[in-house]
Amino acid sequence: MSETNDSDELGLNPPPHDPRVDRRTTKLAVVGAGAVGSTMAYAALMRGAARTVALYDINAAKVEAEALDLGHGIQFMPMAEVIGSDDIAVCAGADVVVVTAGAKQKPGQSRIDLAEATISLVGKILPSLVEVAPDAVFVMVTNPVDIVTYAALKISGLPPHQLFGSGTVLDSSRLRYLVAQRCGVAVQNVHAYIAGEHGDSELPLWSSASIGGVPLLDWRGPGGASVLDEAARDEITHEVIDSAYRIIAGKGATNYAVALAGSRIIEAVLHDEKRVLPVSSLLEDYYGISDVCLSVPAIVGRNGVGERLEVPLSARELGGLMRSAETMRTISRRFGL
Repeated sequence: MSETNDSDELGLNPPPHDPRVDRRTTKLAVVGAGAVGSTMAYAALMRGAARTVALYDINAAKVEAEALDLGHGIQFMPMAEVIGSDDIAVCAGADVVVVTAGAKQKPGQSRIDLAEATISLVGKILPSLVEVAPDAVFVMVTNPVDIVTYAALKISGLPPHQLFGSGTVLDSSRLRYLVAQRCGVAVQNVHAYIAGEHGDSELPLWSSASIGGVPLLDWRGPGGASVLDEAARDEITHEVIDSAYRIIAGKGATNYAVALAGSRIIEAVLHDEKRVLPVSSLLEDYYGISDVCLSVPAIVGRNGVGERLEVPLSARELGGLMRSAETMRTISRRFGL
């Protein structure tokens, strides 16, 4: 005779409920509690991206204060835990590690000017981060992001799918915002990407852009007038490239939009969304481009960055992407990478 109660087999007497079974265990670690890092933690919390958000910074008073301030607002957000420390162990077991720590960009300074100091900093902290969170997906958000991402891959030894940069996710958002304003449509209906360097050599992929399924180059305004002729497109391109400099000149840092862009990447990873995002990753024979980190549309999910999509490119766009790649290679060689 079986000692098992028939009622148990039928599920009529289920075992006591263990609340840990339902607990979401997603953990986000944000490295750097400056303007970008603290705002990214805030954005991730507001969007309910992770169950635990850990802030790490070498400035103990600053990071603990940021975590406390964020924690005081949890009542008004999706439930989460916020912790902050100057001990790197606070990042242990993270599912996603976002690195925002780096040299601060000053008015008139290019992103490339920051490279040496930021690469040195990444070299000091990244090995310890990999040690405490070896299975995490690492997202570099510090500038110059393409060079820093390439250096971080060399320093960490992580596979290219596990570490990538935020790339031109923000730049593409700026592009869509400006196109939406010019065309009088919701920004959510604009589909367009900036590719290449997150910087002065980046380029919009006009030939594959669309608005509500209509190719962007065919878009017409009232009365059939063209609102996106070459002059208008050039103007938008320059504004996308120059916007960060304008914001830094006016308020000292960009933080809101980059934090929202970063939180979107975080969600794509934690929720395994398989979302197409123009992140900066190591390219291998992408239209003949290899051994350089650049932004192209790629599928982002729980394992990090996946397939890079070979979107249609015009001859001009392909040439621009190759020039951007060569610019990055030249800079990489300058730093011995």
